[in-house]
Amino acid sequence: MSWWEIVLFILSLIIMLAGLIGTLLPIIPGTPLIFGTILAYSLIDGFEAINGNTIALLAVLTGISLILDYLAIVFGVKKMGGSYFGVFGALVGMIVGLFFWATLVAIIIGPLIGAILAEMLIGKESKVALKAGFGSFIGFLVGGAVKFAIAATMIGIFIWNVLA
Repeated sequence: MSWWEIVLFILSLIIMLAGLIGTLLPIIPGTPLIFGTILAYSLIDGFEAINGNTIALLAVLTGISLILDYLAIVFGVKKMGGSYFGVFGALVGMIVGLFFWATLVAIIIGPLIGAILAEMLIGKESKVALKAGFGSFIGFLVGGAVKFAIAATMIGIFIWNVLA
C-alpha cells in the first residue's frame, strides 16, 4: 500500500465510524454513509480492492437496513396491539421528530407520541394507546440494533477486502 492509499483507507474508516455512530443516532444516515464511503473508495481505487459484486452486496445490505429500520417500528406497534392508525401515527411522529427537532430524544419520542395520539384519536383506551406507543419505542431499539449489526458487517467486509 502506498502512503496515499493508507491515508485514503484511514479517512474512509473515520467516515465509516461516523456512519456506525449514525446507526445509533438517527440524525446521521448510518448505512448510506458507510455505503457511499465504500463506493467512493472503490471509485478512487479503480475497483481493485472491492469489486462490483461486493458493491452490489453492500447496496443490498444498505437497502435492507433502511427497510428493516422502519418495519421494526411498524412491527413493534402492531405486536403491542396497535392498529394501522397507530403505525401511521408512529411514522408521522418519527418524521416530525426528525425534521423539526432532529435530536435523539425527539426522534425516539416522536414515534411514541405519534402512535399514542393516533390510537387515542380513533377512540382506543389510553392503556392500549400507551402499549402501542411503547411498541414503537421497542421497534426503534430493535431496528437500531439491526442497523448497527448490518453497518458493522459492511465495515468488516470493507476492511477484509482492502487488507486481504
